[in-house]
Amino acid sequence: MTDEPTPPAAATLASTSPPDADARAYMQVWAGSLAQVLGQIAGAPFAVESAPEAPAEALPPEESDLRVILAAAGALRGEMSLRIPRPAVLALAQLFLSEARDAAAEFKPDHQEAVEELLRQVAGHAATALKPIWGEVQLRLESGSPPSWSPGASGWLASGSGAAFPLSLEWQLSAALYAALAAASHPPENQVSTAEADGEPGEGNLDLLRDVELEVTLRFGERIMLLRDILELGEGSVVELDRQVEEPVDLLLDGKLIARGEVVVVDGNYGLRIQEMLTPVSSA
Repeated sequence: MTDEPTPPAAATLASTSPPDADARAYMQVWAGSLAQVLGQIAGAPFAVESAPEAPAEALPPEESDLRVILAAAGALRGEMSLRIPRPAVLALAQLFLSEARDAAAEFKPDHQEAVEELLRQVAGHAATALKPIWGEVQLRLESGSPPSWSPGASGWLASGSGAAFPLSLEWQLSAALYAALAAASHPPENQVSTAEADGEPGEGNLDLLRDVELEVTLRFGERIMLLRDILELGEGSVVELDRQVEEPVDLLLDGKLIARGEVVVVDGNYGLRIQEMLTPVSSA
């Protein structure tokens, strides 16, 4: 468990690490799904390509960029982060809303909502395309700040020749998703052991994952808020959560609840004393 949050990524266009074949295949699915949805909306082909390096027209990170997290569950588990520069958000929103393309137009909340809905449609297409390769995958879109986890791979989705307008989106895969792609694509060559046949993980599978770094998060509580209430927050504002002080806090591994316990202080840092480990419930 980390003591301090990971600082925001530096304003650089360099990729964190070049994606390997598994990550490239995964992102090719996303590129194809994005091209399919944009082509349907535009009424004309809209080529989208996945590239490990930043295209020439790529913009460096800005505070105004739209950042979304696409969480995967099911056959693949982990997260993908997308950074969409403000000009690209506006262009995508105008296309989605059938507005005339105007780079100087005023940016409105409706534009961000339109792009988030567009990405949900892309995620639906991607989930269908992923199934024959990796199995049933559920994808959930969340907007927010830059990811706190260290990326396992990164790259770009960029418009190809003949696209209606230039488009460059930066993506990052969490270490958990990166490892899940590799584990699903490269199972151990030796035969399945008796333990694996009984539904228990074999040593061959575990060895693939032992050195993977995963983010562990403490969750003190949650609250659903209206956008207008969030916009009214400022210094001194108090957000009441859905949990009492004496209740145990949650320990999440890559977004999945694995344990509960009480908060303690260890050498001036927060810690967690585990009180309950949660056993996964087998599906019927």
